[in-house]
Amino acid sequence: MSRRFTVSGTNSAFICAHCGTEVLPLSNGSVRNHCPQCLHSLHLDIFPGDRASDCGGLLVPIAVEQHPKKGWMIVSRCAACGHVGRNKAALDDPVQPDNFEALLAISAQMARWR
Repeated sequence: MSRRFTVSGTNSAFICAHCGTEVLPLSNGSVRNHCPQCLHSLHLDIFPGDRASDCGGLLVPIAVEQHPKKGWMIVSRCAACGHVGRNKAALDDPVQPDNFEALLAISAQMARWR
């Protein structure tokens, strides 16, 4: 059974809780949910964009994956509750794209674990 969830989050600016970067909204209208510099985010969602989680812990990037339709995905684990989630990387945002070198660093770290 497939479920669809409505994205009710807002595409608004925020300050990264990990590195202090001022994070601008995505220009394509999607909801940005991670810092483009350090790739950290906060555990605010149960399902992408819903802002329904009460946790609020720091989501630490632990891996990257290549999705056939969505492209690069950032895999993060919540430092507070252990939740693991995935966020689409915003490498093509013309105003504030994700730091590709940070994605590569996570990928290199993954290779060392193997």
